[in-house]
Amino acid sequence: MIVIFKPNASPEKVKALCARFEASGLKIHNSEGEHTHLIGLIGDTSSVDIDLVRANDIVEDVKRVSEPYKKANRKFHPADTVVDVGGHKIGGGHFTVMAGPCSVESAEQITEVARRVKASGAGLVRGGAFKPRTSPYSFQGMRAEGLTLLRKARQATGLPIVTEIMNTEHIGLFEDVDMIQVGARNMQNFELLKELGKLKTPILLKRGLSNTLEEFLMSAEYIMAGGNENVVLCERGIRTFETSMRNTLDISAIPMLKAKSHLPVVVDPSHAAGIAWMVEPLAMAAVAAGADGLMVEVHNDPPHAKSDGAQSLTPDQFDGLMEKVRGAVSFFGKELN
Repeated sequence: MIVIFKPNASPEKVKALCARFEASGLKIHNSEGEHTHLIGLIGDTSSVDIDLVRANDIVEDVKRVSEPYKKANRKFHPADTVVDVGGHKIGGGHFTVMAGPCSVESAEQITEVARRVKASGAGLVRGGAFKPRTSPYSFQGMRAEGLTLLRKARQATGLPIVTEIMNTEHIGLFEDVDMIQVGARNMQNFELLKELGKLKTPILLKRGLSNTLEEFLMSAEYIMAGGNENVVLCERGIRTFETSMRNTLDISAIPMLKAKSHLPVVVDPSHAAGIAWMVEPLAMAAVAAGADGLMVEVHNDPPHAKSDGAQSLTPDQFDGLMEKVRGAVSFFGKELN
């Protein structure tokens, strides 16, 4: 349930009304914008008399919310959320590009790529230390050592780092990671989501291969319900009947997610198709559809990459992509940072 206050509502009366709701066992989600002040009531609101609440002289309107996700719901939070990752903002007109290799392979590799993507205009460097792979015989990542090398790349370039976590046992290793990624396979690992909700670290939540948008937002709700509201949604393609590419990028998810939720939405065009030459057109389509950022795989030697070389751009190719992205972002009135 949402209670919208009148512009001249007395803070004392608002506080008193909120206290009444809390006394009845409801939790309050406060949202105060430049022109709107509202609260979301979270819990069993079936016994709340809407007409009685609406009759209060400080209340402009009361609405019931049917969606099961509350904190992630735009109705509860009309203004866009802006997530700050090491000084780089995502959402609310701010556009950020995260770039780097699928897997961290050596100190030289991750640092060189980090320097190149920074020079091209990327705001964050991505790199996998722990890698979920379909085959148990594939490269699984450098694990803790990979995190150490990512930190060295951050020290060398000043770029914040984003990397994927696999399970709750690894949380202690991620204490100084700037942004923690939850991969598609873990989107509904609810115990992991609950633990990440206890942190303040920004979370990049990827959509599962076959999940609906409501399921996606409910996963974000798990994190936010724990107290961590620094969540960025990532559309990375879904599994369809098409076999000519790895996945199918759901462009329609971008405006729909923006309509349903206030959380920033970024797009991963690399995983969407799994083909390097498709990254640029998909990235440009994402910008046009209203995305708040991109996540692009860049490797200094794609043919010899230990994972996902076929979808990785070279630093030179990434530089060309960023030139086009910079122009498109400006055209649509956003700021690249």
